[in-house]
Amino acid sequence: MADTTRPTGEDITPLGDEVYAIDTLMAGCPGVTSSYLLRTERPCVVEVGAAGSAPVLRDAIHRLGVAPADLATIVVTHIHLDHAGGTGEIARMFPNAEVVVHEKGARHLADPTRLMRSARMVWGERLDALFGEMAATEAVRIRAVDTGGIVDLGGGRTLTAHYSPGHAKHHVGLVDSATGDLYVGDAAGIYNPATGGVRPATPPPDFDLDAGLASLRLFGDIDPQRLMFSHFGATDSVEETLCLAVEELRLWVDTVRVSRDDGGDLDHAIALIRERVTSRPTEPSDALSQTRQVMDALSGVEGNVAGIVHWLDRIAAEQEETERTG
Repeated sequence: MADTTRPTGEDITPLGDEVYAIDTLMAGCPGVTSSYLLRTERPCVVEVGAAGSAPVLRDAIHRLGVAPADLATIVVTHIHLDHAGGTGEIARMFPNAEVVVHEKGARHLADPTRLMRSARMVWGERLDALFGEMAATEAVRIRAVDTGGIVDLGGGRTLTAHYSPGHAKHHVGLVDSATGDLYVGDAAGIYNPATGGVRPATPPPDFDLDAGLASLRLFGDIDPQRLMFSHFGATDSVEETLCLAVEELRLWVDTVRVSRDDGGDLDHAIALIRERVTSRPTEPSDALSQTRQVMDALSGVEGNVAGIVHWLDRIAAEQEETERTG
């Protein structure tokens, strides 16, 4: 499997065609969240990471020669705090940049109060260390997009948005017209560049298997040249990686479904996933234990299983309602 993310020993990796991967060093750990700077005529950054990572991203963009007044666009694939938590801070640091997000997430960037309240209920005391506090973005600077939305990179080069739910209802992938790169956010899961492995990202409350599989089919139909993962890095093994993403997503859901059909509770489903899925030699692992701990917090067994159980419960409730009213 070819891996096109070749670390330079720093937090910036050149990927060609004026594309640079930037490790945002989330929670002080390398290898968690990738941001991408497209150093085009109209410079654009895709993903900003958590609020606590904003100074790291700012400094990297500056080192790549983009002045505060020159960044034209900030794009986030979705509004989860590890992707968009730093949007308000980065927007303040780069005052001329337009902020692009899916239309279902725009209001939360303008007023993150509800989002932060929900996040603090989930994360508790860990929220500050992992993410930091999301600052509001001026509403006038936010542009909401759906499928077909265009980001002008200058010189005829564009990013085109493609609605890609399944992981989140406010998720878009983005295709670079010049390179064929597809920025997949979390819609294709969590990629480990050291192993080529992929783990699903199925958090509550938005996970939807059918929507997630449809988004993966869409990504295949786009036929990109590379997949640009937010967690973590880029790969040109596109077909193989997308096929693996589908297989792993089905495996996780089927395993949780088996537990449910056997009358198991959430803890039983988690134990079954650990026994049958994450214990495999092929399961992605990280050499750095601190990085692994952060990744497990973001997309570990407990959170993924909870999202799958939530989806199964919703499907069962919808079926019961259909039978009752049909």
